[in-house]
This record gives sequence, C-alpha cells and structure tokens, in this order.
Amino acid sequence: MKFGTFLLLHSPDMLPAEEVYANAVAQAELADELGFDAVWLAEHHFSNYGYSPSPLMLTVKLAERTKRVRIGTAVVVLPLHHPLKLAEEIAMADQLTDGRLEVGFGRGYQEYEFRRLGVPLDENRAIFDESVEVMVKALTQDSFSYQGHYYQIPETTIFPRPIQKPHPPFWVAAQSPPSIVATVQRGYKCITGGSSAPSGAVQANWDVFRQAVDESGRGWPQEFAVQKQVYVSDTEEDARAQVRNAMWHLRMVTALRANTQRVERGLAIEEPLADEPDADMIYDEWLLFGTPDVCAEKIQRLLDTTGITYLNCVFAIGRMEPAKIRRSMELFATEVMPRFKDKVGVAAPLGVSAP
Repeated sequence: MKFGTFLLLHSPDMLPAEEVYANAVAQAELADELGFDAVWLAEHHFSNYGYSPSPLMLTVKLAERTKRVRIGTAVVVLPLHHPLKLAEEIAMADQLTDGRLEVGFGRGYQEYEFRRLGVPLDENRAIFDESVEVMVKALTQDSFSYQGHYYQIPETTIFPRPIQKPHPPFWVAAQSPPSIVATVQRGYKCITGGSSAPSGAVQANWDVFRQAVDESGRGWPQEFAVQKQVYVSDTEEDARAQVRNAMWHLRMVTALRANTQRVERGLAIEEPLADEPDADMIYDEWLLFGTPDVCAEKIQRLLDTTGITYLNCVFAIGRMEPAKIRRSMELFATEVMPRFKDKVGVAAPLGVSAP
C-alpha cells in the first residue's frame, strides 16, 4: 500500500498567499522526510477554497525542495485548459521535476469556476474526453494533427518531450460509475472516495472498479487510490474536537458542487447544510481521525471491503494549526503507516500483491 499527502492550499480566513504557500512547502518537505510516496496538489480558482490555480507550476517548486517524493496533481481540471498547451506544460514539468511527476485529471464540478472561464459545465465530460485524446497524441507522437468538435489542430510537434515514457503516469478523479469505467478502459489509475464522503461510497466505487477491470481484460494489479481526511492525535478527545475543521470542507465543497455558495470578494461564506450529518457520524464513518490505533482500525476496515492500493491523506484541514498538522503527519508516518506498507485490501482479486 502506498501513501500520499494532499495539499488543497485553502484558507478559511483568507491568510496572505505567502503564508499559505510557505505552509504547503513545509508540509511537502515533511512528507518527503517521513517517507510518504507522493505529494498531491489541487487546482481551484477564484475563491479561498484553494490558492492553487496552477498546480503544475507548484510541482516544480516542490521538486526543488524535496529529494525523493513523487509530486502529482489531484487534479488538473482538464476542461479549463487547452489540451495542447497543457501537454507542453506537463512535458516541461516532467523535465523540471526530473521525472518525478504524476498527473491526475478531473472533469471539474464548480459552476463558479467554469462560468468565469467561459466553459460550459454541462459539457465537461465531452470536453474532457476530447482533451485526453489530444494530450496523449501530443505527448506520445513526434507529430500529429486532430480534428474534433472542440479542438482542430493542424500538424504539430510539442517541445520539450517528457522524461517518462510514454508520458508521466496518468490518474483520473472518478466518482461516478461511468467515469470509473472510462478510467479503467483507458488504462489510467483511479482516484476516488473524496475527502468529504462516507466510507460506504468507497466500497460502492470499488465494486464498480473491480467489475470494470475484470471486463476490460487488462488484468491485475491495478491502482485504486482513495482520498481521505486524516488527523492522528495523542488523544481521542482532541481528535473529535477537530471535526469542526473537517466540517468547513464539507460545507464548502457541498455548496460549490451544488452552485449554492455565496462568495464575496473571493471569500466563500461558510453556512450550515440543510441536512448536515452530526459530528459523531462524520467522525466514525467519514474521517480517518483518532489515536494511532483508532486510525489504523479505520484503515483496516477499508482494506477489509475494498482492494485499495493507495491512500491519499488530507492532513491540512480547515483552520487546523500547522503544529497540529505536523504532529498528525509524524504520528501517522511512525505509528500508522508502517502497519500497512506491505498490505493490500483483502477484497482484491486473488494473486494481487501490494504494488
């Protein structure tokens, strides 16, 4: 089992950007020191939900400040970019990170972002599909042309070429059955679960993923990554107190997804949800919060019902102080992570070992 850490670069209180970036760099450096496999970066625009409009730019910064950890995007919102220019930027980032780049893509879900960039959200799947075709051709062929609905590209060659062949590993954030199936059919790696989703949703997505792999004939093993909010504490009392920080994320992402958010001068206003789950349910069923033993038990429950191969941990949550984030990462790396390094979910097909 592999472990990553995810950086949203959010700021509920709209801290100065230099402080947000400094904290993110420090957490990436710590992840590198503690033995995490990767650091993952979000893309968001125009609100304090994320100060990361260009995650590929940040991958280069983090590569300079770390030694061995791989650095990925989770995700680049593909319909918001011209795929030909994005292919160039991916190849350049792969060069400048010395081949440590992983690239995750998503269709996007925030009407607030799409409208301001003039992209129709209701066409995001069709744009995504065409964009993937363009990028793969650009990254793998010396010369290509393309005639599609959204993009018409005459004979073109991109420079530079990526270090990794045929291109850096591709991941897709897939939450719906059609997206999961399409990800498997393309042969890409799957990220699912969401940091603000109950564990039951992970099992449902795993069932779709496993069936898709079996029907694709691609064989096992296949990467199945789950993203979860994680807070490891010395006491359960402290861990439960931090649910308030996870609640900020749940309220924000729910409102932004439903296009019901209020954003004033970039500040997304936090408001309670109409059918908000209670704190105990969130703690027990949604979050990997608790003492090291409690967190390990929750991870084991995931492994008992899915074939998860990769856990992407969101340690920076809400208004959580940097010192608490650091302590949580250290406890996870020293007291939780070693228990699972050589494990894979028992629901994985026979013969599958930890990648």
